[in-house]
Amino acid sequence: MEPFVRTTAVAAAIQRNNIDTDQIAPGLFAANTPKEKHAEALFRNMRYLTGEELNPEFVLNRSPWDKAEILVVGENFGCGSSREAAAKALRAFGIRAVIAPSFGGILFNNCFRNGIVPVVLPKEVVAHLADDADHAGDGARLTVDLEALTVTDNAGQAYAFTAPEQQRTMLLHGLDEIDFTLGMRAELEAFWSRDQQLRPWVYEPGKASDAR
Repeated sequence: MEPFVRTTAVAAAIQRNNIDTDQIAPGLFAANTPKEKHAEALFRNMRYLTGEELNPEFVLNRSPWDKAEILVVGENFGCGSSREAAAKALRAFGIRAVIAPSFGGILFNNCFRNGIVPVVLPKEVVAHLADDADHAGDGARLTVDLEALTVTDNAGQAYAFTAPEQQRTMLLHGLDEIDFTLGMRAELEAFWSRDQQLRPWVYEPGKASDAR
C-alpha cells in the first residue's frame, strides 16, 4: 500500500448527504469490473449518462476536478452495505482523502485499508472547505496532513482532526494488517514463550494451536 503523509491537491465537492456505497460503486457494475477498471465504477450512475458517455455536469468529469485527490462530501458518506469496492473505486480514481461531517462505519475503516484518509470535521467547516473546492479552477487547493492531523484551507487556516492511532500509523508507513502484524513478531514470540510456560498443554503436538 502506498504510504500517505500529506497531500496538497485539487478537491472536488459533492455536497449530498447519505451517499451510500451503492452510489459510490454500484453493485452490479463493481462486481463485474476487473481491478484495472475499478476507477470506472466510481459514482458510475452519476458520472455517466448512458453506456460510456460521460455526464458533462458531474464535477469529476470537469477540469480541474477530474484530477481531484480530495473529496469534500456530505453527512453519512458511505452508509449502506459493507462492499469494499466503494473504497477501491475511490482509490483507483486517485482519491487520497475524503472530508465529511460523518461516515458509514465500515467505509471509514475500508478507506484506511485502501490508502485513503477519512477526515471527520464539523459541518460548518466542511461547508467552508467545499466552497474552497468549488474554486479549484481559480487555483484553490486543500492540504490534508495525516502526520500533523490537520486540513489546511486555501487561505492557510488549519483545522484539526483525529484518526485511530493504529490505522494512522499503518497508513503513514504504507502497512496493511499483515505487514503490521509481522512488525510485531518479537512481541508475539515473547507472548508465545510466556504462554507456553503458563499453558504447556496447549502447545502439545497435535493441538490446533501448535500450528502457530
